[in-house]
Amino acid sequence: MKMRPSAAPVAVVDIGSNSIKTLVAERSSDGLLRTLGEKTIDARISAGISREHPLLADDSMDRGLAAVQKLLAFAAPFSPARTVLVATSAVRDARNGAEFRKRVHSATGHRIRLLTGDEEAALIGRGLTCDPALRDAGDFYVFDLGGGSLECLVFRERRVEQAVSLQLGCVRLAEKFVSDHAAPLPPTEIDVISHHTRSALAASKFSFSLPGAATAVGTGGTITTVRAILAKRAGCEISEIDARLPTAELRRLRDELAALPLDRRRRVPGLPEKRADVFPTALTTLLALAEAGGFGSYRHSFYNLRYGVADEALAR
Repeated sequence: MKMRPSAAPVAVVDIGSNSIKTLVAERSSDGLLRTLGEKTIDARISAGISREHPLLADDSMDRGLAAVQKLLAFAAPFSPARTVLVATSAVRDARNGAEFRKRVHSATGHRIRLLTGDEEAALIGRGLTCDPALRDAGDFYVFDLGGGSLECLVFRERRVEQAVSLQLGCVRLAEKFVSDHAAPLPPTEIDVISHHTRSALAASKFSFSLPGAATAVGTGGTITTVRAILAKRAGCEISEIDARLPTAELRRLRDELAALPLDRRRRVPGLPEKRADVFPTALTTLLALAEAGGFGSYRHSFYNLRYGVADEALAR
């Protein structure tokens, strides 16, 4: 392989519905992405996303702006040659999303690139192809569950064959179907969330067209949190936990946590407090998706949207 000099690093700030993340990365001499730094802040700017006409509340925009400023400060010591801010479902769907983008630009000097659902899915796919652990994978599915949306992709011979963005984010569904966020999640509401997820998948015409043994790759905060909880229980680092997560393990964890009231759920090691209210809903969505596709497990990857944005920025 021809070696090439490392490129100057880039910084990416991914403004999601539930969390805002930054990644600072560079292109190493072997052509791979190398992570220099990353940080996540759970800002939950998407409160009210399930309404017919969603609006970002003033306090949500304040939290979002504060998170962006902290993450830009985190990235600054790496001296990135380029900084890219992207926003997804919460800002995309909000009637006042433009106001939030204007606030961020006024305060930081950076403009936010507002991604369409198709762009978001394509960049998630691009990020997945940067994962060294998936280098030998040819045909596989990718499912990225966020707070506002679920991105579903089919890869055939490492190229995106189909990409669908569905309004099945965990914050959106929890607002719509969970009657009491402080209480355990009852089986009746679990059934409703499952049915809604399967119905939305069927209506989307997303095609589970790969052979039955095809890998289903899971990305996003929910699947990462599952692995983090398992790591805490095993007394090890998240990277030491098998990236293949059986759906039976997700179901066991969902049933355990759904039976707990929110105050007890917030004390579960590895489960961020600000994610505890929507976590059973998110697991229910992933389980319904696995049932629809006939998957026995998800293969977790850290490489999602921000890695795709970084790879694109470095290619320029």
